[in-house]
This record gives sequence, structure tokens and C-alpha cells, in this order.
Amino acid sequence: MITTAEIYFTTLTKKKLLTSNSLMEVVENCLKGNESAMKKFYEHFHGFALSVCMSYCENRDDALEIMNDGFLKVFKNLDKVENIERIKPWLRRIMINVAIDHFRKNVRKQSTQISDNIADQNYGDASVYAKLSSEDIMKAVQSLPTNYRLVFNLYAVEGYSHKEIGEMLQMAESTSRANLSLANGMLREKLKKMQ
Repeated sequence: MITTAEIYFTTLTKKKLLTSNSLMEVVENCLKGNESAMKKFYEHFHGFALSVCMSYCENRDDALEIMNDGFLKVFKNLDKVENIERIKPWLRRIMINVAIDHFRKNVRKQSTQISDNIADQNYGDASVYAKLSSEDIMKAVQSLPTNYRLVFNLYAVEGYSHKEIGEMLQMAESTSRANLSLANGMLREKLKKMQ
């Protein structure tokens, strides 16, 4: 059964994307408060923003909440974009920051249980892992406890150092390293089970 949200998001992905010149025009109209331009901007970057948020969230509902909060921040700060060619990395940074803020706000509510049965450091046969789909890998990453998932994404995907991650997530650098190590072990276990 297809939900209303799925129908809406499917139609978003079928919309014609903006060119560089038309994007500039849309941004200028967004700055003037034009709601139709804001809708075009949202539709243009929706898929990209959602994919960024999904990397940091356990489920689609959380990702949608973070993405929408992120778009609110984008529209409030759109005047700070100096170069239209840099808008996509700027938008990505905002979505990541909103995900981090969401983590900080909810960190006290979460309890993380660490498995005593973390996999050994042997990664196994790479050809076996190569058979996994990107969806399987994404599900495995999304199933990690929030603090592990955030550190894993910030380190492995975004390329931040443990020092930078510690500052962003307000944790010790050693805690970031430990969380990454535990995330890697948990991921290996999950991926082994998916083979």
C-alpha cells in the first residue's frame, strides 16, 4: 500500500531540475519572500537533502523532520550564499548541522547498549561485501545507535577528524575514536548477517 507521503515524494523526484541560471533566479525570488520560488527551491533540492539526512537518521520520519528543519534554516540564511555554485555544499552543511543539533537535543533521551559480541578486526572477503546493495549498507548504517551513526558518517563520509567531531558533538576526541571503532565492529556484524 502506497502512502500519501510516498506519492508526494515520488512526484517531487519527477520534477524538472533547475539550471544554474534559473536557480539563481529562484534564489533571488526566495530572498524576496516568494512562496512559489521557495517551493521550487525545495523541490529542486529535496532528494539531495533527504539523502543527506537519511545518512544521519534511524528512519525516514526522523530524516524528514530534520530535513524540514534544515530547509527552514536554509530559507532564513539564504542571503548568506555568495556563490550560487556553492549552494549545494552549503545546503549539505546545514542539513548535517541540523542533524547534529537534533542529536544533541535528544542525546539524554537515548540509551545505547554496546554489544559485548563485537566482531573481530578481520573484515572478511571483500568480494562477499561487494555483493551487498547500497540499500543494505544504508540500512546497516541507519540501524547503528545514534551516536555511533553520527561519528561514523562524520568521519567516514564527511571526512572530519576526531578532534572536529568531538567539538561538533561535544565529546572527547577519544570518545569519538571509540564510537567509530564500535560502529565499525557493529557494521561488520550486521553486514555479515546480510550476506
